[in-house]
Amino acid sequence: MKAEAANGKTFTKPGPAVLPGDLAVVVGAGVSGVAAARLLHKIGARVRLLDRSEDRIPAEFAEWAASAGVEVVCGEHTPGQFRDARLVVPSPGVAAAVIRKFLPEENAPEIMAETELAWRQLSGEPVIGVTGTSGKTTTTSLCSAMLREQGLRVFTGGNIGTPLSEYVLSGEKADVIVLELSSFQLQTCSTLHPRVGILLNISENHLDFHKDMDEYVGAKMRLFANQTGDDLAILQEGMDDLAARYGLKARIVHYTASDRFPEMQLMGPHNRGNAEAAWLACREFGVTEEAAARAVAAFAPLEHRLEKVAEINGVLYVNDSKCTTVEALRVALASFERPVVLLAGGKFKGGDLPGLCPLLKKHARCVALFGASRERFEPAWRDTLPVTWDRTLEQALRRAAGKDGRPALAHEGDVVLLAPACSSYDQYPNYLRRGEDFKRVVREVLA
Repeated sequence: MKAEAANGKTFTKPGPAVLPGDLAVVVGAGVSGVAAARLLHKIGARVRLLDRSEDRIPAEFAEWAASAGVEVVCGEHTPGQFRDARLVVPSPGVAAAVIRKFLPEENAPEIMAETELAWRQLSGEPVIGVTGTSGKTTTTSLCSAMLREQGLRVFTGGNIGTPLSEYVLSGEKADVIVLELSSFQLQTCSTLHPRVGILLNISENHLDFHKDMDEYVGAKMRLFANQTGDDLAILQEGMDDLAARYGLKARIVHYTASDRFPEMQLMGPHNRGNAEAAWLACREFGVTEEAAARAVAAFAPLEHRLEKVAEINGVLYVNDSKCTTVEALRVALASFERPVVLLAGGKFKGGDLPGLCPLLKKHARCVALFGASRERFEPAWRDTLPVTWDRTLEQALRRAAGKDGRPALAHEGDVVLLAPACSSYDQYPNYLRRGEDFKRVVREVLA
């Protein structure tokens, strides 16, 4: 079905996800699940929200659901909860393969990401979609900053924190929508069609969720599946084979780190690349290089992403808790000229640890491990540089600063860098809490 967007261009409007009266099952009461349930109710669907724990149901949502006639079911999932459903919307962290175990073999409902559900309700607003193993949030935020500096109305959402469904429910109209998109979200998107798609990089990640690397890469490449020759795909240099393998139809431009924006607060060559990718996307919407430069100059580092916390006795403490992969650690190490005392450890998600040894030898003085995965890190690195281990992050930080009665690992002029190369789930509910704990120890114990 052809329709006219707010900018006057025609676009193919996808069919509705559900019809009034259809049963839609939402799995998970997180922010995306709650937003999806509200949007499905607005569309007219019968809504059932499932969550294994009653404690995870927000009180405000529970009250609204009771008044709106939205069914909330807690406990272990059963096939009966999905019977007669036309649509299932899982939380981003719930794998489609897990959901399929509960679905009937015949006439199974479609499994659809919350992003796809909301996309089908848009009125043709152009979308910039940003994906990649690392750098997504910074690049998404830079895109939004550049567009706003040009005077455009922008909605920023997706994996960055605000579900696209909330934009639809708000009734507001943006000139451009900028979405950070994870492999979890993209894997169950079928008609999503960004005007501009950005793929920053791909390296081993989420192999505890995806069955293998091919599935992970395939999920990322879904960002470009519905693009045409009128659209733009922005890829890192060296991705031509990947583009050919997946048959990209959009115009392709490549980005690399440049000195286009010299007045930048962000550290590291990777952020120069992120800014370049954002600029290539935003100029499609009339953003001038001057406006982009002003936005970059004013853009402060995001929390938990190479965030300078304090300098104590000549030692700089940097919080990169968002570094949850080996590739992100590679990027973090290359961002410093000063010697690094590296804090790493947690729930390991895969990657080539021995392959980091040359970079560690060049940039790091030593490694202070903490928490889980010692058995992976220590054998990989102990022949390259000194490696210690402590049970907790605070103990590792105290050791680095010499607060435990032993000589400090960090010397004047060094950087103590929290770049775990792991998820936080061994000791923290998320990377945010891990980063906050790092900052607490630096400011309250070490200062």
